[in-house]
Amino acid sequence: MGFQVIDLTTVRADTPAASRGVFLDSAGSSLPPDLVVDEVVGHLRREAEVGGYRAAAERADDLDAGYGVLAELLGAEPDEIAFTDSATRSWLSAFDSVPLAAGDRVLVTEVEYAGNAIPILQRAREVGATVETVPSDEAGQVDVAALRELLDERVKLVSLVHAPTNGGLVNPVREVADAAHEVGALVLLDACQSIGQLPVRADELGVDLISATGRKWLRGPRGTGVLVVRRAVAERVRPRLVDLHGGEWTGPAEFSVRADARAHELWEYGIADRLGLITAARYALDLGIDAIAAEVSARAERLRAGLSGISGVTVRDLGERRSGIVTFTVDGREPSDVRARLAEADVTVTTSGLTSTRLDMTRRGVTEVVRASPHYFLEPAQVDRAVDVVAGL
Repeated sequence: MGFQVIDLTTVRADTPAASRGVFLDSAGSSLPPDLVVDEVVGHLRREAEVGGYRAAAERADDLDAGYGVLAELLGAEPDEIAFTDSATRSWLSAFDSVPLAAGDRVLVTEVEYAGNAIPILQRAREVGATVETVPSDEAGQVDVAALRELLDERVKLVSLVHAPTNGGLVNPVREVADAAHEVGALVLLDACQSIGQLPVRADELGVDLISATGRKWLRGPRGTGVLVVRRAVAERVRPRLVDLHGGEWTGPAEFSVRADARAHELWEYGIADRLGLITAARYALDLGIDAIAAEVSARAERLRAGLSGISGVTVRDLGERRSGIVTFTVDGREPSDVRARLAEADVTVTTSGLTSTRLDMTRRGVTEVVRASPHYFLEPAQVDRAVDVVAGL
């Protein structure tokens, strides 16, 4: 099979806003293609015509088919897929279902995200478990050799961020998973910043649980997420909070809980948003994940190279392998000021601060960075324009 090539003219036609200014915030919330917008808005209009229940019933087959679509995207089986309303909800449901007791250990990496760190620390305090940090190697990614030194049978979970929010590195997932499994530990992969821009396949990465969002690189609606629960660990990670969708009230004092990943779902959800997420996943599959990854990488490297050539600008990205997230600082200017100045020139970026990735930022002595994240729908000339605006600062 030949390598797919993305038709830039077509994807830009699918995303009219891509031609206005320079959008560099797909790591925050990307621009959805018209196909996704039409799906979401169209279903909301149908709900206004016939009511939410009837409108949902009309799309029952499409909603059910969505499990297969996300399974194809994530290298899983349909019964290993659960839909949620965010990456946070996916991650929390997965983490809360991991058995933890006094004396157990949880390992995190130095690029752990605050949204994960807070519930880890809270639950560890409640049950008497300990939380320990795996150091980074010289490239900034998780040090697999150091991880192996820390692993023992008391480690119940390794929490791994695939692509951190505050820099361009990509962690070596398979090596971490293989090491953790040697002592029976579970691996929960935060793929919030990798799904949609990099291949994220459970069957290849070997992890037990994957949490991800729809709004970022996958270009789906906000308020959407997905969770992968591998069959091999489904019995070990039973959710504690289950409603009438994930379970069934079978007698006055009896109930049963689904055996598959959908035990983590709730009965109520936004039908329109879920249909939009499924459409976004199909769109990515049609373009080809490898082709998307190549295009994103090309734009990110072009941006890094351009920024690196500007006096007073420091690119802050680490790692042997890089994602589409590009972070930098400008001498003498606060990152929030750089963001505002770029916005005046219709260049959209954001910032990432100390409290979102405290361990990594503290280790590097950085309190805030500008974060730019170019997607495949940008023309190379738009990337160059962003570089020129930064140079003008």
